[in-house]
Amino acid sequence: MEITAGTLYVVGTPIGNLEDMTFRAIDVLKQVDLIAAEDTRHTGKLLHHFQIKTPQISHHEHNRATRIPELIDKLQQGTAIALVTDAGMPCVSDPGYELVKACAAHHIPVVPIPGVTAVITAIAAAGLDSRRFTFEGFLPAKEKERQNALSQLQPENRTMVFYESPHRLRESLASMATVFGASRPLTIARELTKMHEEFWRGTVGEAIAEYAKRDPKGEYTIVVAGAEVVATTVSEADLRQALQRLLGDGLSRSQASKQLAQELNLPKREIYQLSLEL
Repeated sequence: MEITAGTLYVVGTPIGNLEDMTFRAIDVLKQVDLIAAEDTRHTGKLLHHFQIKTPQISHHEHNRATRIPELIDKLQQGTAIALVTDAGMPCVSDPGYELVKACAAHHIPVVPIPGVTAVITAIAAAGLDSRRFTFEGFLPAKEKERQNALSQLQPENRTMVFYESPHRLRESLASMATVFGASRPLTIARELTKMHEEFWRGTVGEAIAEYAKRDPKGEYTIVVAGAEVVATTVSEADLRQALQRLLGDGLSRSQASKQLAQELNLPKREIYQLSLEL
């Protein structure tokens, strides 16, 4: 493909298996003027493997405040830059999105070069409902904050995907048991696309027992089933009364309908139509 000057290319790289590198990604990394990498040493190994000699510049969480203005300036001067992370797609559970946001603010073109992501790879083979899901990234390290984050997700009926490091896997599973219950189904994906790739399927409680017997090793992606949707029977009179109360509190018809729909697991459109009759 032909590279355009002054454009940021967001390039996906393998999450483990180097054979997952796309021809397009290699082509782009060879042609751009500069590669902004999370870890230049790590990316250097990838570039060496594919005989890519493009110069690198570091762009990571600790230098982004000064690096982003520098990169924006280079892009405005016509430099073509590729943004890569250590593994997978940049900006997915990664601070790279701030550079993309800055490019948008300065009307600098951004071109995504798709690649592998752990969240999609895991959910594709998890065996849980993948029609609708929510990606939550890494849970907070501190127990209280982690419990609060999970509590907000307790009523979530979509499948949930989390990333976790080996040294916090047991703690996160324990918190999930407390909030979601030990019987909640889940799939734990380990070392995706790598030699020791593994998919473990069971319940939260069974996972706790499993990892009490063995030490967690590698990087984990946890796919957790959503909460079961319980049908709620509410009379029309009760709905009218609830709507009148919320409207009386100053909510708009749309806001009131959305709140009741979430609380009662009912279609928002039907509740909104009822609100128009009040």
